[in-house]
Amino acid sequence: MVLGFLCFAYISVRLGDIGLFGDNTYKVRAQFTSISGLKTGGSVEIGGVSVGKVAKVTLNPENYEAEVELAINRSVKLQDDCIASVRTAGIIGDRYVNITPGGSETFLGDGDEIAETESAINLEELVSKYIFESK
Repeated sequence: MVLGFLCFAYISVRLGDIGLFGDNTYKVRAQFTSISGLKTGGSVEIGGVSVGKVAKVTLNPENYEAEVELAINRSVKLQDDCIASVRTAGIIGDRYVNITPGGSETFLGDGDEIAETESAINLEELVSKYIFESK
């Protein structure tokens, strides 16, 4: 019975992404004009490989931009000139943050901000613009 409880606890911790022995990530922030569809828990990728998750999404009340906090694996070092983009997996897939590495020798630390960002492309807006401007 104890063994069954320990197995249940282990599975709960692994599936719930709960770190019992400290967090193996560091946090960086990025501001976007639009993150339409991006949610907390979304993937952060570099070259198609998951390197972290979206930890928090809030609205900056000063400039009305979306502020996204990313939890990046400590084994991954981000240059201070990297670019964060909101992308879509497939045509109608989930939104994720794609990081394009930079060339700088200076790296971002815990609490730093990614300066260069590219917002989500709104497909509906593009289609309606094309339809109504082509007449």
